[in-house]
Amino acid sequence: MKLATFRATGTVTWGIIQDDQAFDLGSLFHAGRPDLRSALGSDLAEFKAAASRASRHALEAIEWLPVIPNPPKIICIGLNYDMHVKETGRSAAQYPTLFARYANTQIGHGAGIVRPRVSTRLDYEGELAVIIGKPGRHIARADAWSHVAGYSCYNDASVRDWQRHTSQFTPGKNFPGTGAFGPWMVTRDAMGEIGPKRIQTRVNGAVLQDATLGEMIFDIPHIIEYCSAFTRLEPGDVIATGTPGGVGDRREPPLWLKPGDTVEVEIGGIGTLRNAVVDEAPA
Repeated sequence: MKLATFRATGTVTWGIIQDDQAFDLGSLFHAGRPDLRSALGSDLAEFKAAASRASRHALEAIEWLPVIPNPPKIICIGLNYDMHVKETGRSAAQYPTLFARYANTQIGHGAGIVRPRVSTRLDYEGELAVIIGKPGRHIARADAWSHVAGYSCYNDASVRDWQRHTSQFTPGKNFPGTGAFGPWMVTRDAMGEIGPKRIQTRVNGAVLQDATLGEMIFDIPHIIEYCSAFTRLEPGDVIATGTPGGVGDRREPPLWLKPGDTVEVEIGGIGTLRNAVVDEAPA
């Protein structure tokens, strides 16, 4: 099942995406589950049954919003593919590299990735996003999958010079309009085995990142076990699992995103997240 957050006829809602239509479940479940975050962990069969009563919208008539616009946390994993570790000149790490992204930096499928006025070093990072559906602390790897609600595409677009002002990544990862997330989430039951699925990032049609999800250094159960050891994972938390090699920053010469570019992140079993690049509006 594909679930998404979107705006239709001026109202923010959520629902099922099927073929070329969006089924508005938010209006049916507004009392107890007003947004997708609050619906995570519910019986999917209930949603399927409710779809027959839901208002329908053509996909071209909706505005896509971040899959989870209001996540309690966005935890990002850095340096999680061997070819990305090598291109950065770093050595393998014993533990996952973590940093945080803020919810208000996110945008949906089709929205503009914003190049800030303070930098031209805007880079792409195609990633798999894991959406947590069941809360937990000290989650064992063997139990990790049961805490996953589903998966989506993420573009952790990064402002590289600001990322490197200090040893902490936070500034370069949190400019407004740089965290593209969508178009939808695919529920865990529908995704199947993760490892063989391919992830690609394309800029203006050229393939610049290409890997399989099985090439992650720290796999999803490892990441969930590690993160849940220091923080309680909550429904709606988003974990961006890291980007493969091929980022623009490490190319010769570097390839920076500029207004007019189109960036696509495609993951097998999920779909394609597409965003154009725009300049930050004048103050």
